[in-house]
Amino acid sequence: MNRSILIVICDFLLISMLAFSNVDSNKVPEQNADRRATVASATNQVEARQDLGNVMRLALDEERKTRDALMGELAKTRGTLEQQQALISQHEQQTHALQQQIQTREQAAAELAREREGLARELAGAQTNLAVLNEQLHANTVQTVLTKEGLAATEAEAKKQADQAAALKQQLAQLEKSNQVVQVEKQQLATQLQVAQAEQHAATEIAANMRDQVKIEREEKARLAEGVKALADGVKAQAVQSGALAKEIHESRPLAANTIFNELVTNRVAATFHTYRSALLGIDGKRDRETETVLVTDGTNTFALCHVEDTPLTLSSIGTDWQTLTGSLSHGATLLPIHLLSFSAVDPRVVLIRVTDTEARELNSKVYHVSGDPFKFENAVVIGAREGYYGESKFQIDLSTPSYVKMDHNSLKGLFGKFNPTHGDLVFSKNGDLLGIMANNTYCLVLGNFTTTSMIQFGEDIRSEHTGMTLSELYGRIMSMPFKLQ
Repeated sequence: MNRSILIVICDFLLISMLAFSNVDSNKVPEQNADRRATVASATNQVEARQDLGNVMRLALDEERKTRDALMGELAKTRGTLEQQQALISQHEQQTHALQQQIQTREQAAAELAREREGLARELAGAQTNLAVLNEQLHANTVQTVLTKEGLAATEAEAKKQADQAAALKQQLAQLEKSNQVVQVEKQQLATQLQVAQAEQHAATEIAANMRDQVKIEREEKARLAEGVKALADGVKAQAVQSGALAKEIHESRPLAANTIFNELVTNRVAATFHTYRSALLGIDGKRDRETETVLVTDGTNTFALCHVEDTPLTLSSIGTDWQTLTGSLSHGATLLPIHLLSFSAVDPRVVLIRVTDTEARELNSKVYHVSGDPFKFENAVVIGAREGYYGESKFQIDLSTPSYVKMDHNSLKGLFGKFNPTHGDLVFSKNGDLLGIMANNTYCLVLGNFTTTSMIQFGEDIRSEHTGMTLSELYGRIMSMPFKLQ
């Protein structure tokens, strides 16, 4: 039953109860008043019953309509369910039929497989028989050919033997005729044999003497070869000793700062870098840098080195993602492109540019060696990377930083007085070998090896290199160093 109809019924019941209660509580002594109240109450009761009946009929009609609607929906649902059941039954029949077809085809496939295996065995047997027949045919053919050739050869040999027999007969007749002449010649040959034996005996003695002489000459030649080898070994040892002596003299002989600087000026290699990225908020996305460096080798690899501050790259907590990075090395009229840039594993602020042996020859610049004994001399020669200053300075060994030496600023004196070195300055040993490069204004990184860590490829499009992440990681490594090295 509808909720609104129930509310209406409840309202009518409440009104009826209130009407009945009002009649009982308002009794008066007057007779006319009692008669009016009774009539009014009866009238109200009749009307209330009529209204309640009407409401009940409406509620029943509404309930009947609702039930009819529900019955209709139920009939539709049953019809739909029957259709679905019919479809399910049809699908089951189709599935059963398909399963039977699949079984039939699997049986047919198995039968075909068995037939194929039988045919394969028959084919293998036929091929084997064919091979045997071919071998027999070949053997018969060869035997037939050999038989024919043997018969022909036998006939030819018989003819040849007959010809030889006839020829021998003729020769025998001739030999009989010349037998007497042979006997005479035999006597003469016997005489010549005696003479030849005597000559042979003399020749044998001469050959024995010659063999002894050859043996003596071979022994003498062997002694001479040993002497020559010993002399060559001595010369080689002397050359090695001379090279070691020359190296020792080079390492021990101090050079003047002017000499080292003048040689560096002649052999400097110019390094040029170009970077680009899309402009952001009006900021120019292009940066170019140029610096001067030298070629240095550890005996195996050759690099051009400089400080990262001398390149467009910056080590920071938020690195820059460059889009383009190109560069070149030049000396004189030679210009070579840079393909790869690496960072030192000891100190990422030191940048290493790989140079092949062929490229080093094309640049025609001196390749410096790292100092084999960096602590041999008390003083070192500091040469500015960007400015033209140079001079001698003492350095100190700091046990807490084994890969670095501390430059003594109080002893720094250049051609025009004192000067303050800065990062990127090159530090040379007094014998002219490269000792290291200034990592900051106080500490010099001693170049012991060229082990590298991260690297960046050069090219017109290096967005895949993610240079920002690399530079940020390297910055983190610098920040993890002792404060005096930062």
